[in-house]
Amino acid sequence: MIYLDNAATSFPKPPAVAESIVDFLEHSAGNPGRSGHALAIAAQAVVAATRSQLAALFGVPDPARIVFALNATDALNTALWGLLRPGDRVVTTSIEHNAVARPLHAMAERGIEVTRVACAADGTLNLDDLDRALRSGPVRLVAMCHASNVCGTILPVREAAQRAHEHGALFLLDAAQTAGVLLIDVIEMGIDLLAFPGHKALLGPTGTGGLYVGPSVRLTPMRQGGTGTRSAEEQQPDELPEALEAGTPNTVGIAGLGAALGYLQQRGQPAIRAHEVALTTRLIDGLMDIPGLRIHGTGDPARQVATVSVSLEGWEPVDVAAALDSSFGIAVRSGLHCAPLAHRTLGTFPRGTVRLSPGCFTTDDDVDQALAALRKLARTAA
Repeated sequence: MIYLDNAATSFPKPPAVAESIVDFLEHSAGNPGRSGHALAIAAQAVVAATRSQLAALFGVPDPARIVFALNATDALNTALWGLLRPGDRVVTTSIEHNAVARPLHAMAERGIEVTRVACAADGTLNLDDLDRALRSGPVRLVAMCHASNVCGTILPVREAAQRAHEHGALFLLDAAQTAGVLLIDVIEMGIDLLAFPGHKALLGPTGTGGLYVGPSVRLTPMRQGGTGTRSAEEQQPDELPEALEAGTPNTVGIAGLGAALGYLQQRGQPAIRAHEVALTTRLIDGLMDIPGLRIHGTGDPARQVATVSVSLEGWEPVDVAAALDSSFGIAVRSGLHCAPLAHRTLGTFPRGTVRLSPGCFTTDDDVDQALAALRKLARTAA
């Protein structure tokens, strides 16, 4: 199988991920922070080590400000519901994933004002439009994705964060498509809240992710419960990470994530980014020669991550994906990709697109075979 669905979840994983999971289950699978015996201490050491790896990856001085979550959606909900109150205003964009759009829709029904800045048809954000939205009234938060999960377009994070701070707002970044590929430094980029998944470009298992909470941010916990600390008190501890980590964490997944982060450090994010840019260039160049095929987005590999959405004349996106899977053994994703707002912006709603997303283990031959398959389908349509 040729796997081109890394925007959904990365595959394959580095071999060390599975190895670390098995090793953890065999030798360290206690409950971290809940007991003083050897297995609990070993589990706590794994959790602490992975937390420190994530802090180093994102330029976070204090690892305690990395809070583990189930995925980026969980982290985004923790941030949004924990921060915003009726009367607050949020500025966001028109290409957000439902992980941002749906919580904000629910909050709008509870008295939170949502201002959505329209992006261009290629997914780019005009900072002048963002400025106008920020000037239109008090703002509590600017929430936006780092890169579109539909067309891959990278948004201007540093500039957007700077403008948010100039208007007294906090800045929340959804790094679902960029953590592990693009360099992220929360201090240098002015990020107050950073949500990230463990199972995409960080190459870890599903059920992992996290949220960076900056020093200027205080979140109300979405859930309360056991933390292994201050057990005699009825209220949730105030200190991070315990304040936002009630209940037993996904320790086995965190162990796998730690191994994945070790692989990333060894290979190097710049090398992975260069590899994916080369693959995206090869893919886009080949797609441009296919009659009846349209590429959605900037078409510039330097301005996007390795996520390319296309439409093929004469074919429904779902049928293209099914044909690639059944006839050529190529895995892609079709439809709306949990981002209907983005598709309205790109002009591809309600049919959606066919999304091809190479990853760090994708080869040139994989891309070439996908291009050959799409050429055959294009001839069939003609």
